[in-house]
Amino acid sequence: MEVPVVITASRFEQPISDAPSAVVVLTAQDIKDFGWRTLADALASLPGLYVSNDRNYSYLGARGFLRPGDYDSRFLLMIDGYRTNDAVYDEATIGTEGLVDMDLVERIEYVPGPGSAVYGSNAFFGVVNVITKKGSAINGAETAVAAGSYGEKKARATYGWHGENGADIVLSATSYIRNGQDLYYPEFNTPDQNGGVAHGLDYDRAQSFFAKATYGEFTVSAAHSNRTKGVPTASFGAVFNTPNSTNDAQSFINGVFAHEINSGLAVAVQAYWGRYDYTGVGIYPGDPPRTNVDGDRALWYGGDAHVTVTSLAKNRIVAGLDFQRDARRDQYNYDLNPYTSELDDKRSSNRAGAYVEDEIQLPANFALNAGLRYDWDSVASGNVNPRLALIYKLTAQDTAKLIYGTAYRAPNAFELYYAVPGNGGQLPNPNLKPEHITTTEFIFEHAFSHSGSATLSLFQYSVRNLISLETDPASGLLIYQNVDRAKATGLELAAERSFGEGFRIRASYSWQLAKDGRTDAPLQNSPRHLVKLNAVAPLFHNAARFGTEMQCVSSRLAEDSTAGGYCLANFTVSSSHLIPRATVSLSIYNAFNKRYADPAGPAFVQETIEQQSRTFYAKLIYGF
Repeated sequence: MEVPVVITASRFEQPISDAPSAVVVLTAQDIKDFGWRTLADALASLPGLYVSNDRNYSYLGARGFLRPGDYDSRFLLMIDGYRTNDAVYDEATIGTEGLVDMDLVERIEYVPGPGSAVYGSNAFFGVVNVITKKGSAINGAETAVAAGSYGEKKARATYGWHGENGADIVLSATSYIRNGQDLYYPEFNTPDQNGGVAHGLDYDRAQSFFAKATYGEFTVSAAHSNRTKGVPTASFGAVFNTPNSTNDAQSFINGVFAHEINSGLAVAVQAYWGRYDYTGVGIYPGDPPRTNVDGDRALWYGGDAHVTVTSLAKNRIVAGLDFQRDARRDQYNYDLNPYTSELDDKRSSNRAGAYVEDEIQLPANFALNAGLRYDWDSVASGNVNPRLALIYKLTAQDTAKLIYGTAYRAPNAFELYYAVPGNGGQLPNPNLKPEHITTTEFIFEHAFSHSGSATLSLFQYSVRNLISLETDPASGLLIYQNVDRAKATGLELAAERSFGEGFRIRASYSWQLAKDGRTDAPLQNSPRHLVKLNAVAPLFHNAARFGTEMQCVSSRLAEDSTAGGYCLANFTVSSSHLIPRATVSLSIYNAFNKRYADPAGPAFVQETIEQQSRTFYAKLIYGF
């Protein structure tokens, strides 16, 4: 194994051992070996992370923290350095609604811990940077088709080209469909509600397009995705077993100019535009039942400019400015037949940040990575966040890191301004304050020559002004409020090792104790233990590869009950030798058909939402 070089932790290239975090890198080969279909699948394999699903969206938890009603706004998600979190929900989309097909991903860099010293708001529990493939990696035309259980089908067409002077092009389009299955919810088991069976409502339809072009020092990328998902759970007070659905459409254009002025000075300038439109259609109680349309229109644009200085002895400095104009943060809600407007809220805002980070080489094999950022937000005012990492190289293979950092998350437009009366409705709270987290972490990393590594992380964090979805006792409506605080301690132990001839294993264990800072009670949807195992072995004299994945999650508290612990096993067999110029694979997910459920939240009648049973998935990739 080569020692990975990462760029996300400090905005410049550095070996993982020098990064001010326990950075984890997933590769295109990992995606292929384990049959990951979405970003959620990939992230669920990482130490300290876990994914919940409510049959509509996937939600990412970290180090024992995942609040009901949080649309992954406590993670910053980037694609090739472009910030994808939208301007209304601050959502990081990691499911089938995601912007990029997983076949186009070259690697995923995950930087755990507070990242606001470099990236500002939303880099609360971590930063995920999805780095896409170049045209040279595809080298021609490529098509992929796949089929699986419950009517799952997928088709992709991709073209990649690489020429002189760094010219490089990627063009790709994907279409996805899944009919889903009938689902039983005992909470609705009455004759007038189809005996608690939601029939034909778990469907998923998605399309996406991605393009990237590079010439010399310029790179321009663009993406668009559109997903419609059936919602079988009757959430937010909807009538059960009726055609409720959500639609997510998002787009971006991102341009980057990177120029090396001389051997010790480089400059990078970025300009981007993004859009996100959400529409939810639901049937709600009434005489007759009323059809309600809920949604938002978000549009933003901005830029970043930073310089990297390496000419100063024993220093590597990055300093920059960024700005984003949230031109539209609009939300609406209305009933059909007859048309009645319940919400027509139009907002806009601005935010800007200035940051500097210095990697300083000290005597006696010590280094100090120091970062500081100031953010100004027209809603959340000013926020200052530092990060300090003292790094000590004990030997060529052993590194110790002591890290202190803070981060913040500004309340988003949905939490601040959304207001809809009636059953399943919500109150606004324009007085919300930003969340703040303070984290202290000790990391020890050991490299097994060129065959792998092991990492031990001990962490402690505290959160104040926590924004949480609550039920207002006076009205019975939902409302986002600042809860006093939360706190957690834990450890993460991870190891990865290659054994030659294609054998590879990656394993991790996480222990995390997250509590309410007011009552000292355990947090909801907070597993105490996580165990992960990923292994790859060659088959038939390297004619095929067998990838196996196991994930164990301990029990978690729901609103008034408990979601039991579980272990899942996934298997994938792939081969590039059966058909010339083609790769074929067969995957089995939840191979032993384990019944398990994730905690729901105050928007659901159900205490827990049952998850997917065993499914099969076959895939063919053919290159021309």
